[in-house]
Amino acid sequence: MPEAQSDTRQKALQINLDPRFYGTFAEIGAGQEVVRWFFRAGGAAGTVAKSISAYDMTVSDAIYGQSDHYVSRMRLEAMLGLEYELNIRRLSLNRGDSTCFFAFADTVKARSYRGGTENHGWMGVTFQHHPRAEQSRIVIHVRMLDSEAASQQEALGIVGVNLLSGAFYLHRDPEALLRSLLDSLTVGRIEIDMVEFSGAAFKNVDNRLMSLLLIQLKLSPAAIFGPNGSVLQPSSVFYKKAILVERGAFHPVTRVHQDILECAAQKFRALPSVQGKEVVEVFEITMRNLLADQQSVDPKDFLARADVLGTFGLPVLVSDFSEYFRLSAFLSSMTQEPIGIALGVTRLLNLFDESYYTNLAGGILESFGRLFKGDLKLFVYPSLDQKTGKITTVEDLEVPTPLKKLYAYLAERGSFVGLDNYNPDVLGIFPRNVLKSIEEGSRDWESMVPLQTIKIVQDRNLFGYRKS
Repeated sequence: MPEAQSDTRQKALQINLDPRFYGTFAEIGAGQEVVRWFFRAGGAAGTVAKSISAYDMTVSDAIYGQSDHYVSRMRLEAMLGLEYELNIRRLSLNRGDSTCFFAFADTVKARSYRGGTENHGWMGVTFQHHPRAEQSRIVIHVRMLDSEAASQQEALGIVGVNLLSGAFYLHRDPEALLRSLLDSLTVGRIEIDMVEFSGAAFKNVDNRLMSLLLIQLKLSPAAIFGPNGSVLQPSSVFYKKAILVERGAFHPVTRVHQDILECAAQKFRALPSVQGKEVVEVFEITMRNLLADQQSVDPKDFLARADVLGTFGLPVLVSDFSEYFRLSAFLSSMTQEPIGIALGVTRLLNLFDESYYTNLAGGILESFGRLFKGDLKLFVYPSLDQKTGKITTVEDLEVPTPLKKLYAYLAERGSFVGLDNYNPDVLGIFPRNVLKSIEEGSRDWESMVPLQTIKIVQDRNLFGYRKS
């Protein structure tokens, strides 16, 4: 038996032989790939109370309630909720004092003979971490990247076994649990772009940190959470919507960041191709920005940035897309609608630095070809030279001489939109000065940040702030 299969079988066997865990497997869409491991490992009677696979939509609706989308979080949670409650109702009287009940479920769209749409699914487990405990839950969204259906199904089964093993034996260490999800798999077979921990075993878990960890562990190139800190699944946020992104370090958010987004939103929504369409605005922080001045990501610093960004009521995207064309490709995979990226003119100048593209066979031309594929525009905010007082805009930006014609071509085709509606009073605000002012205990920073930022920084002592 191959080593990967042996390891997965051992995990399933360990659970089967552990008298504490007993529950239900409910799987829709790619066969009973997870429970199959437990039947094949031996001793499944000690773990499996019931296995069900309601493939037919009418049958599924009769059991779990009517649904418009069968591969959805809503359907998964209906499955988990019903099956877990049935176990408690039917079994807790006789064996509740010694048993941790669970319900595992997945609803999946794997590769079919017809081909077509994205191969993805929702998977989760509701469980007790000790007998009679209040329930806990882990929900993940997976994307299956193998090219063959059999390989996708195999990978799905392995992830499911890993999830159950992690829930039962690693729930005290969510980071180790996440690391274990791709045990016996290689990066590139399965992508996990959303995870949410909830319930009694995870009271102290901040799911925004878990989202960040997905990226750090290479389980996903990006993750997104809402302004209230709730984790979201990227395609559910961006699907069929026009998208405007502001990328930044936001260390901290200043009035300039606010003005950039407001000016870009005004221009973006005025485009004929955008008018009348649903628009989602989002802040983006890259791993490069989080690591700009430190060796590793500081969780406290990351949450401080996230907390402040949450006051704007917009989702926050965390990504490993250091190159803009990778961000463009990611967003383009989720929508056919227009995409805009808001940035400062200095960042635009950096895009014309050919040294950034030595890893691309086509160099800077390949980069721009991939960036502007489709209906994408850069919304460019001016910059102020503190020494000379000169304001540089997209119209008078000086790029290296060999690239002047390329710049002129992109400008002429409408790839750049100058933000001439900016507020000149905020151009002299720089995040490094704001941060220094906060750390030194000065009050100068209060005039340089949005009003809601002042309150949250002071209330939570963020970015080195200390009440006098």
